[in-house]
Amino acid sequence: MSEHYIVTGCAGFIGSQLVDRLLASGQRVTGIDNFSTGQRRFLQGALGHPGFSLHEIDLLDPAAAQAAMEGGDCVVHLAANADVRFGPERPGLDLQQNTVATFNVLEAMRAQKIRRIAFSSTGSVYGESQIIPTPEDAPFPVQTSLYGASKLACEGMIAAYCEAYGFQSWIFRFVSILGERYTHGHVFDFYRQLQTDPTNLQILGDGRQRKSYLYVQDCIDAMLMAMNKASEKVNIFNLGVDGYCEVNDSIGWICEALGVRPALHYSGGSRGWVGDNPFIYLDTRRIRALGWSPSINIGLGVIRTVEFLRANEWLLESRS
Repeated sequence: MSEHYIVTGCAGFIGSQLVDRLLASGQRVTGIDNFSTGQRRFLQGALGHPGFSLHEIDLLDPAAAQAAMEGGDCVVHLAANADVRFGPERPGLDLQQNTVATFNVLEAMRAQKIRRIAFSSTGSVYGESQIIPTPEDAPFPVQTSLYGASKLACEGMIAAYCEAYGFQSWIFRFVSILGERYTHGHVFDFYRQLQTDPTNLQILGDGRQRKSYLYVQDCIDAMLMAMNKASEKVNIFNLGVDGYCEVNDSIGWICEALGVRPALHYSGGSRGWVGDNPFIYLDTRRIRALGWSPSINIGLGVIRTVEFLRANEWLLESRS
């Protein structure tokens, strides 16, 4: 049965591809984006589709958010400030664009009588967990990043709205996502550096940070499956692959794909920046129990991301 989805951050890396998937499956989609980082080109297919409408608004405007959500059945809230490492330089950004914006989304939903929300949280909410791989019910240690703290506040508000107003939620704690339309993160930064100077690469941290990554289409598969199959009031899922790599491994795949052998220059010790978790690996048994599994591994995800950037170098300038 066709439904009306509201997708915030619809012109972003994940949001634009979710929009395409929903439209292809016969759903109606209203997209919301302020285009601070979203790319209009990513919506090229959607803008010509009769089932899609776009609202170019800022979620920090409560009245505009409420008007844009009229007639919706379910909200997929992906809009956020995702540049984690700049949190200490601009602490208000995470609070406003993540936490306050999510409050405005919830209030708009309440006004429009929309009762279902899927939310993109982060594995960063676990801080530097002592349990590896980290399950959804791991105890939360002290928060180490403003980004993670802002997302955890969002999770708390969403759960409280589920209790107070009869909402149903799907909260997804992502590892880092890779793939087509990727616009920020280590692969983007390294690619841009190597395009400028293929003989040198500056690396934040010691290269031994251990991270997990997930291909974007696998991420969307998991989200849609959970929203279809998980029926609790508050459904929380880690999304990631069964494994991790070192940053040095990723550098090797990127350099091989580009055919370069730069000198590597490390800085920052074991952490690339304040709040950087040197080991992220999530337990994904809960989402796998629904029948989901990723289609590709981390290495192939990195290579596909490099191939996308090589074919879309306009993105490097747009994100400069």
